[in-house]
Amino acid sequence: MLAPYPQLVAAGYRRYATYRQATLAGLATNVVFGLLRAAVLTAVVTQRGTVAGYDLPTSITYVWIGQGLITVVMLWGDQELARRVRTGDVVIDLGRPWDLQAAMLATDLGRAGHAVAVRLLPPAAFGALLFPFRWPERPATWVLFAASVGLAVVVSFGIRFLLNASAFWLLDVRGVIAVWGVVGGVLSGLVLPLTWFPAWAQAVLRWTPFPSLFQSPINVFTERGDSVGVLATQLVWAVLLLLAGRTVLARGARRLVVQGG
Repeated sequence: MLAPYPQLVAAGYRRYATYRQATLAGLATNVVFGLLRAAVLTAVVTQRGTVAGYDLPTSITYVWIGQGLITVVMLWGDQELARRVRTGDVVIDLGRPWDLQAAMLATDLGRAGHAVAVRLLPPAAFGALLFPFRWPERPATWVLFAASVGLAVVVSFGIRFLLNASAFWLLDVRGVIAVWGVVGGVLSGLVLPLTWFPAWAQAVLRWTPFPSLFQSPINVFTERGDSVGVLATQLVWAVLLLLAGRTVLARGARRLVVQGG
């Protein structure tokens, strides 16, 4: 039975749609940092020519799609589950007639849908108007890109769920989240394209879920490599992370019982 998950998707969308001023402020910040990053990459590519297959239009597209995806995948700032664990409210969540992980994922998908509309499309359009932009050449790429973004959200949710679930043991996860905020942006391909990294670093990151957050959707949009293979890799990581999250949640719930709730 799907209920109540479709309602939770809609509720997640409505929840974030109410914060109009915060949305506009975040959008303005994204655009400003996008201009700064575009200026840096333009200087690099102009001086050195094509870098690891990135010419000027591809580099600019990388910047603006990446800026738009920051809020969509919610790389930083999610501590909802950790707060509920710390306050004990998670006991109520575990007693409700739903699957807690699925319910939080549904809410997160609704949030991501709102972010696509107001935080991904406007920066991409802004960048395309001011800079040379690399649009997809094949119509199917648009569908593959949408699927890749959706999988990136699920992978991000899986990572954030595991980080938050550590609160069952740590209670305060602010340090863990802070470290992820710094490391995640670098390892996922937000700060620099992963193909600009040394060969050994690329080989290591290929076996992690981090490129699925930013580098994979951007590669699909710019039609770099095998898009179907990229989506398959994202799907595998999404499933593995969700399964890991279910395991950790089950053990955390048993720990709550041992501690008396």
